[in-house]
Amino acid sequence: MQTAVLAARRRDGEVRIGKGMSDRQYTRQLATIIAIDAVGFSQLMGEDDEAAVAAFEHRRDLISARCAAHGGRVFGAAGDSIMAEFGSPVEALRAAFDFQEAVAALNAASSDRMRMGFRAGINTGDVIVRGDLLFGDDVNIAARVQEFAPEGGFAVSETVWHHVKDKTPADFADLGEFRLKNIAFPVRILVASMQPGTANEGAHFPAIARSAANSGPPAIAILPPACEPDLAFMADALAEDIINGLSATRWLPVIARSSSFEFRDERLSARFIGHALNARYLASGSLARVNGSVRLAVALEDAAHGRLLWRGTYERPLEALGELQAEVGREIVAMLAKEVDRFEQARSFQAPHERLDTWQLVSRGRWHMNRRTRRDTQTALAFFEQAHDADPGSSAALNELAWWHFWRAWLRFGESEGLREVDRYARRALLMDSMDARPHAHLGISEIMRGHAESAIEHLSEALRLNPSFAFARSAMGSAHLLLGRGAAAAPFFRDAERLSPFDLYGFHNLGELTASMSIEGEWDEAIRAADRSLNLSPGYFYSRFLKIGALGRLGRHDEAKAERSLFDARHPQFTHGHVRWIPFADRRINERFIESFELSGALATA
Repeated sequence: MQTAVLAARRRDGEVRIGKGMSDRQYTRQLATIIAIDAVGFSQLMGEDDEAAVAAFEHRRDLISARCAAHGGRVFGAAGDSIMAEFGSPVEALRAAFDFQEAVAALNAASSDRMRMGFRAGINTGDVIVRGDLLFGDDVNIAARVQEFAPEGGFAVSETVWHHVKDKTPADFADLGEFRLKNIAFPVRILVASMQPGTANEGAHFPAIARSAANSGPPAIAILPPACEPDLAFMADALAEDIINGLSATRWLPVIARSSSFEFRDERLSARFIGHALNARYLASGSLARVNGSVRLAVALEDAAHGRLLWRGTYERPLEALGELQAEVGREIVAMLAKEVDRFEQARSFQAPHERLDTWQLVSRGRWHMNRRTRRDTQTALAFFEQAHDADPGSSAALNELAWWHFWRAWLRFGESEGLREVDRYARRALLMDSMDARPHAHLGISEIMRGHAESAIEHLSEALRLNPSFAFARSAMGSAHLLLGRGAAAAPFFRDAERLSPFDLYGFHNLGELTASMSIEGEWDEAIRAADRSLNLSPGYFYSRFLKIGALGRLGRHDEAKAERSLFDARHPQFTHGHVRWIPFADRRINERFIESFELSGALATA
């Protein structure tokens, strides 16, 4: 009976829907939808609403004309968004190439103030047509896909890709599957490049993000403000100061700078960056010189839902720059949780203000330190020492000097003189600010290098009490448990560190430690997976490859183990067992088990 009724309702592609709605007829058809959204429209509206509307309308007319030239039609527009329909995915793709190129040319010929980019998302699927409007999940999917496109580019669903992959020279970077808001099934999304062969530039972000843990409470990521090259060190320092202040709030996880700063030059959507960093909230902005002062514009977004939560603009004389991080940080905290204790808010930003010259020297030193070359690390030391000479009470300079000496001691397998310097600078930093988590972490890692794991845990516990988001301290805590032979207890700390800093400069080391924890527990498959991820970040890291060879041997995968061993010997011709026996495990039998596993791949001339 139901089948007969349904058949009677279908006629010439039209469907009558619902009891009492027989007067409404909807046509279903297959269509390709482009969802187009302006970038920076809201910010320009706040500065000059008439200029914003004029810029948008000029570009909207251009986009509409280019879509029409490829057989498409604009069927919906709301605010700064445009929707266009095409009968062919290939024509939709050509139209997207066309209008993005035209908009880029228009922006290049416009003043900075009048430039406005667009991002677009394309999806093909079944839609409901009523009059001039289209409805259905596939229309909504196009809008969601748009959120993952870079500014000036576009993203496509897997459905579109299957239609166009053999019919266009475009290059596609696969971002993976995503759960989209109000869409029942996951959708695979790809970014299309307007320059063939370049789409994979930057595609490493989502690949790493998919490997990171997705559990835990919502986090916030602070991106360095966009600025001219000569202000880059200042933008980095402001963002890092805000991160440090927010990290002192107990309830709010903060993504580490070494991960969030990876997105400095990426013109990607908040939704994409939030997904890659596993951060719900995203703070970004711009920094510029204005008549001898500096102006900082900041926007706080809910990356999961694409909502602007708050926007603020601050202008200060150059010598008062240090006040900005405290003011911006307090407003972010206030916006995210009304119930947060006001004393806690204030405490988060009570660290001593650095003098401007000290602050600039430390910032420049950090920049060089993050490059990790021998020459840059020496340059970094010179900046840190100059900052310390200028201001011996600077906690920032003292902490950076402690880290610098630890880095050198680690490279030299626990050089005792370097570790004494770490302790000296860390303890002086604690005298300047007893609520700073960093000196506690530096004292903890110094004890780890000495083999005093229990003492290290005390220091690191205090660091994590002060700053629960401190990824470095979490990784170090895992290493302390690892030295005590507690592989199962150590692993969660390494995974937490990766969640809080999925693009960490030293992520290869954290994953190497995770490999060791899995090896202690005899979880050989997990050990190999962790080692592979570590080696993807740093192919020359001997420890991860050493442990991977041992895990392959334990699983009886001898051909693979021998191949890895050949690569290991070529990369590390000076390696001896002494490099592994040095690791200060409390139970020295762990060192020997690791060596025994490694030796399953072949003989080694030991030291």
